[in-house]
Amino acid sequence: MQAIKIRSLLSRTGLAFAGLLLWQAQAAFAQSIGEVEFARGAAVAQAPGKAPRIVGKGLALDEGDRLTTAEGAVAIVKLSDGTRLTMRPNSELIMQSYRFDGSVQPDNNMVMQLLRGGFRAITGLISKGSPNAAKVQSVTATVGIRGTDFDVRVCGAECKAEAARVAEKSKLNTILASARLLEARGDIAAFDGQGQKRNLVDGASVYPGDTVQTAPGARGVLAFRDDSRLTLGPDTRFKVESFVFDQKAPAEGRFLVSLLRGSMRALTGLIGKANNRNVGFLTPTATIGIRGTGLDLDCQTAAACSFFTWLGSIEVKPTGESALQVLQAGQGLYVGKEGIRPLAAPTLDDLPRPDQVPVNMQQLFSSGTVSPDEEGLFVFVRDGHIQITSLTEVLDLGRGETGYAGPDGHTGRPLDIPLFIQFDPVPLPNSPNPSLLNLLNESVGGSNYLCR
Repeated sequence: MQAIKIRSLLSRTGLAFAGLLLWQAQAAFAQSIGEVEFARGAAVAQAPGKAPRIVGKGLALDEGDRLTTAEGAVAIVKLSDGTRLTMRPNSELIMQSYRFDGSVQPDNNMVMQLLRGGFRAITGLISKGSPNAAKVQSVTATVGIRGTDFDVRVCGAECKAEAARVAEKSKLNTILASARLLEARGDIAAFDGQGQKRNLVDGASVYPGDTVQTAPGARGVLAFRDDSRLTLGPDTRFKVESFVFDQKAPAEGRFLVSLLRGSMRALTGLIGKANNRNVGFLTPTATIGIRGTGLDLDCQTAAACSFFTWLGSIEVKPTGESALQVLQAGQGLYVGKEGIRPLAAPTLDDLPRPDQVPVNMQQLFSSGTVSPDEEGLFVFVRDGHIQITSLTEVLDLGRGETGYAGPDGHTGRPLDIPLFIQFDPVPLPNSPNPSLLNLLNESVGGSNYLCR
């Protein structure tokens, strides 16, 4: 049976994929890129212009290799930059180009062409060097990998059939991000509560507890789910202390942020409009309350901050003081160790006001626009940042989100995580015992293995 499956794999022809000619042209310059760590079932690897090799543990893989798995087959691959992939059954993937010099460099790259089926991935060092360094191309869309842990799958009728066999309810496709980054200029990074750093580019997610830091000369705009917006200036440290928002109950939301150093222009959103007492800004020298507003905060040192209101009004409570000072639009205040004094003019006119930056909230935070039964490209992000680019649209995905791109170029997020993703029986590429997982899935139908 194994030999029959392999012969069947080798005899397949007629793949209609635009990158096929590129694959065939790479034979003379193939570069070793990694090896197979685990294989079960019939699978082959074939370099352009060369004979196919049967996939098994320890098989060396080259740049340009086409990996093909049969029905029921699984292969786990480790690439030299630390990227790991689990090839799904009935899948074909071409390692079109791969460059890695042993360290994080902006000219490293990894381009994979997914012809059919899919894989589960945990990316390595290449995706850390540049936001455009790693990508997956399909006939539907391109998946930009920003350093992440994700699943990608080209679905036909088989995905719907798999979902129909799962006797469980699906989970909501919830957006966990507080905000997404726009208009990024220069180097911007985020640090989570454990101090782990990740680089941010346009579309990247920011979560509660994150500290965002802009480099000298850098800036960016954060758009929050409640439509609050912040322009962060250069050499700035900013923290999301708390963000809670349910569009059905905005008055119960909470928005609390800290400007630790640097500059920020802010426009409050739906939480502030519904309950302004649940919105606050913390700085080294004062606490700011709002009454539905736009304001500037400028703290170039820990001992001196300037505040200016350009829309609505704010309440300024200097540290150590009990009295509030109310500023109306066009008024400002300096609070520092030298004392407190009024300001007649803003100090941050060189930064764009966030209400003047175009923001497509539907694109950033839409949900429920796609049926999980659609045919097309589905991506689930366990961690990190994925950007799906079709011919007409761009969709950014953060931790815990599922996205879709259809053959017509339409992108969106399903209301629920599709059951064929949520209860995927294929082992993750870092599974300690993938052989055991495969045997268990065959015996129980895979329903006990959630995507995670």
